[in-house]
Formats: sequence, structure tokens, C-alpha cells
Amino acid sequence: MKVLVINGVNLNMLGVREPDLYGKKDYKTLVKEIKAHAKKIGVKVCCVQSNYEGEIVTFIQRALGKYDGIVINPGAYTHTSVAILDALKAVMIPTVEVHLTDVDAREDYRKISYVSEYAFLRITGKGFDGYTEALDALKQRGVER
Repeated sequence: MKVLVINGVNLNMLGVREPDLYGKKDYKTLVKEIKAHAKKIGVKVCCVQSNYEGEIVTFIQRALGKYDGIVINPGAYTHTSVAILDALKAVMIPTVEVHLTDVDAREDYRKISYVSEYAFLRITGKGFDGYTEALDALKQRGVER
């Protein structure tokens, strides 16, 4: 099984951006933890990050025929991007939406998620562990197919 992990806007600033909300671990550590868990469960994983909506759409489109699952944390684009939603619908790859914080307990505008219209699972507020849970869910879903 091959999974594409897409991190969106400002995720490259982990460890610097609002550490009281997002923690002190940096993006490089997140990627290491994702790759270690993927190896442990026998999943091949590729991690990408972009601050550009169009590039995230391109990542999704290029996943078609190459990946069995997508884990996506679009960052603030979660709340604004119909384009990312449309790309996910176009490729029809099983997708899990992840957020480091509990976005539903934050500002009202963060409660809107276009991605959740497509994703079969939404994981919020579990920090880096949300990504490992997402990989487990995709692996389980792949086994069930």
C-alpha cells in the first residue's frame, strides 16, 4: 500500500508557529514520525508540503494511479478551498483529513471543512498522533477492500 501525505499552508512552520497550540516539534520531526509508523505497519509513504493551493491540487491530481490513499492536512485551506475538495473528488482516492488541533473547538470559521465532504475520516486534536491514526485507518480500509 502506498500513501501520499499532504501538508498544507504553514505546516512547515511547526515548532515556530504558536507552539502553545501546535507544539514545539518541527515539521522535520513530523515527517520522521510518519515515516517510522508507515514502515512499522508496512505502508510506503511520501510526504509533501506546500503553502500554495494550486500545488496541493497538483499533488492530489498526480496521486491518481500511484497511491492507494491520501492523508491531508490542508491547514487554513481546509476552510476555504473548494479546489482541493474538487481535486479529491476527481481522483477518488480514499482520504483521511487530519488536523493537529481540535479545530471544532477553535474559531467559528475553522469549523468549516470542505475536505470533510470527501474524506471518509476526520481526525482532529491529536497532534502528530493523528497522522499515525490516519495511516492505520487507510491500512485497515485497504485490507477490507
